[in-house]
Amino acid sequence: MLEPTHNNELPPIPGKRYFTIGEVSTLCAVKPHVLRYWEAEFPQLKPVKRRGNRRYYQRGDVELVRAIRGLLYEEGYTIGGARQRLTSEDGPNPAEVMSAVSDSLKDLEAAKSLLQLDD
Repeated sequence: MLEPTHNNELPPIPGKRYFTIGEVSTLCAVKPHVLRYWEAEFPQLKPVKRRGNRRYYQRGDVELVRAIRGLLYEEGYTIGGARQRLTSEDGPNPAEVMSAVSDSLKDLEAAKSLLQLDD
């Protein structure tokens, strides 16, 4: 298995639509039981389950597993910290929200001044 600091040495993700748990295990250098545990801990990780409860991961799932692996093994996050970090990345960025609000206020003030000129 790869050392935790060697996430950049993981094999490239093939151009397939679905991956089995064994394939994801190999692609992400994580054992299958760890992947099943992470499914319970990270609500974003939801592979498709088919007949016999077999898991099929899509490319986005594999990339998410690699991101989780990086947070836990390379950056030293706890499970809870990694979950919080992923959740905050899913939500809107506060700086972007404030910028959008500021731009909207400027647009409204400009529209207001145009309307006042017409009176």
